[in-house]
Amino acid sequence: MSKIETIVQTLEQNTNQIIDQIGLLQKENGALKKEIINLKTLNKDQLLLLEEKQAEFDSLKIASSMLGSNENKRASKLKINALIKEINDCIASLSD
Repeated sequence: MSKIETIVQTLEQNTNQIIDQIGLLQKENGALKKEIINLKTLNKDQLLLLEEKQAEFDSLKIASSMLGSNENKRASKLKINALIKEINDCIASLSD
């Protein structure tokens, strides 16, 4: 009987250790999930900021070329032509 009791006690100890490990892993998993959510939010904010800065940079390139800079002059002309076409389309739509 003593041998069986020893085996049962060992099994109980192992079971308790496993339960403790599960609890720790669940806590760690919860913390990691929170961190993922925070990082996703930060990433989204950074992407929005990047888009804003890219638009600002494009505007500055166009303004620079309009002030006489030879760099990006062709791109600026194309952008202006595209804007003029959009305005003409809007005017045509309104006159219909």
